[in-house]
Amino acid sequence: MQEAFATALARWPTDGVPASPRPWIVSTARHKAIDLIRRRQRFADRQPELEALVALQEGDQVLDPPEHGGLDDDRLRLIFTCCHPALDLPAQVALTLGTLGGLSTDEVARAFLLPVATMAQRLVRAKHKIRAAGIPYRVPPDDLLPERVQAVLATVYLIFNEGYAASSGDARIRHELTREAIRLGRLLVRLMSNVTEATALLALMLLHDARRDARVDSAGELVLLEDQDRARWDRAQITEGVAFAERALAEGGARPYAVQAAIAALHAEAATARDTDWPQIAALYAVLESVHPTPVVRLNRAVAVGMAEGPSVGLALLDHLDDALGEYHLLPAARADLLRRLARWTDAAAEYRRALALAPGAAERRFLARRLAEVEARG
Repeated sequence: MQEAFATALARWPTDGVPASPRPWIVSTARHKAIDLIRRRQRFADRQPELEALVALQEGDQVLDPPEHGGLDDDRLRLIFTCCHPALDLPAQVALTLGTLGGLSTDEVARAFLLPVATMAQRLVRAKHKIRAAGIPYRVPPDDLLPERVQAVLATVYLIFNEGYAASSGDARIRHELTREAIRLGRLLVRLMSNVTEATALLALMLLHDARRDARVDSAGELVLLEDQDRARWDRAQITEGVAFAERALAEGGARPYAVQAAIAALHAEAATARDTDWPQIAALYAVLESVHPTPVVRLNRAVAVGMAEGPSVGLALLDHLDDALGEYHLLPAARADLLRRLARWTDAAAEYRRALALAPGAAERRFLARRLAEVEARG
């Protein structure tokens, strides 16, 4: 209750006193209490990793410091430690995200497009396997780092994604996560300069993050790529990202992160939305689908094809994704946008309603609600 009153003292002078102050105080206090319980639970869940980190910083042998070679960043060392090959790749990534990435189980589940209960069970099984097999929290020696690098890259990218497009809460962007992911990406490039996918991942994150200042307006509302003020993009960061992307493609060929970085570079280099090379982007998504055939990649390719060849063509490709992405809000959102471009207002409204019901983030829900109102007014 004290924290609720403190929040009221800070917000009411600028936001105004709510119409019903007492329920506002009670509701705020309840949320504060829930947050406290969650923080305590997260601390309890992460205590083994925190103890391991303290041991590492104090020079204890638990994490085997003499063998870590060039791996001298505490967080990166612990990520490599958690990405143990005895676990399958999704379990490695999910466990690391939950223990070191600062993501809740709900956020990890959304990153994998899984129900929260399913992800919770997977995390429990992974932790049980670690205990049952006696897997130690030990930094692997340099010669064993490559067998863990794909899980580490996936972990860093999913941390970035949660920061770039927050899956919960009022804020659209969580800058502390994007900054940390990029920092880790730079360390990986220095540590493993021969791993071209590390270079490609850094390029991809830099190119996306370069648009951060234009992705929300002064009121904190979401601004789509085509509507962004490109003068606010970080051109120095784009130049750096494009250079890394070109290097990754030249040295490693069409690997998943490299192709995604090439797509991001095409968006970043377009002077205006009209100048976007959608045919080339659609072609790159076809390449990406051939090397990384996931439902989300197919969704993005359908949107790109819709922009390159017409909304009707893109809609036809989206029709095959309902089974795989039925609960993913960006599928009906993409379908709604293509229908809107075809002036099929009633159909677009139905898809916006469906996307609105599924969207987890407050900023996205507000954006979808505005688009729904627009197409309803036209219909």
